[in-house]
Parts: sequence; structure tokens; C-alpha cells
Amino acid sequence: MSNDNEISRFGRLSQAELASLLREHYGLVFHYLLKVTMDRSLAEDMTQETMIRAIEKIDRYDGSSKFSSWLITIGTRLFLDAVRKRKREQKRTLQEEARLSSLQWETEARGTRWTELLDSLEKLSNEERMPLVLKHYYGYTYEEIGEMMSLPPGTVKSRVYYSIRKIREEWSEDESDRS
Repeated sequence: MSNDNEISRFGRLSQAELASLLREHYGLVFHYLLKVTMDRSLAEDMTQETMIRAIEKIDRYDGSSKFSSWLITIGTRLFLDAVRKRKREQKRTLQEEARLSSLQWETEARGTRWTELLDSLEKLSNEERMPLVLKHYYGYTYEEIGEMMSLPPGTVKSRVYYSIRKIREEWSEDESDRS
């Protein structure tokens, strides 16, 4: 089925007809998203997501526009959502960096030393940092931390272990850079 008008003429599509239409328009949507994203992998992912959304929302397609236009609209909205999300994440990252810089300045202004350990801690993700701080700064058990974070004690232990390992690796890289 290659004629968009057939959708509006016949109303509901069979699964085979929808699959055929999606295959027919897949390349168009992919190449559009490739040009928009300038990233092959991202374009592939977004094209797949566009097809999934089209399947989920086929009942909303009323035939007033070309099927290809409807698919491009879905792809465009997915791309714009991704751009907005990326901007929010970048803004959050910048705010986090400013907050950490402020914390470092405040710590030093109080006459307390900002140690290499604090530098290393700030580079860890929250999921890595929290169990490590709770275990080694505050002395909580793995079970207690697990309860606080809604995690199994084994997961907590693993996160603490890998966080320490990450810090040690960073410090050994720093020492080799100085040599």
C-alpha cells in the first residue's frame, strides 16, 4: 500500500498494512533525522522511536495530511524533546559546577582545607558518592545505608568498593602525571 489516501478511504489499517507503510517511509524518516541530528546512531534510535510511537498512536492519524508528514512530525517532536532534555541536563551540570565551586570557596574561606579527597568526591555521581560518604564519613553499616537508599546491602557494598577504586585510580593517574 503506497497511497496515503487509502488510509483515510479505508479507515482502520490491518497490522500488515501498517507494517508495510512504516517500512515504506522508514528511509525518509531516517534520512530526515540524520540531517537534523547529524548523528547516525541518534538518528537510528529516533527513527525506531518514531515508528514505535506511530504504531502506538495510529488511531490519532486522521488522514488529513500525508502519512509521511505525520511521521516527520512525530520524529521532529522526539528530536525537540531530546534537545530540551539535553539543555536541562547541561543547565543542571553548570548549576552543579557553580554550586561545587561555591562550596569549595566557602570551605576555604572558613579556614578549612579543600582536600584532594573532596575534589575526588565531587567527580563521583550521586549514586557513587552517597554510599561512600555514609560508610566512611558517618560509619553506617551496609545494611543501614541500604535501608536509607532503598538498595540491597550487596549493591551498597559494591558501590562503595567501586567508588574507592575510582578514586584510587584517579590518584594513581595524578601521581604518574607528576612523575
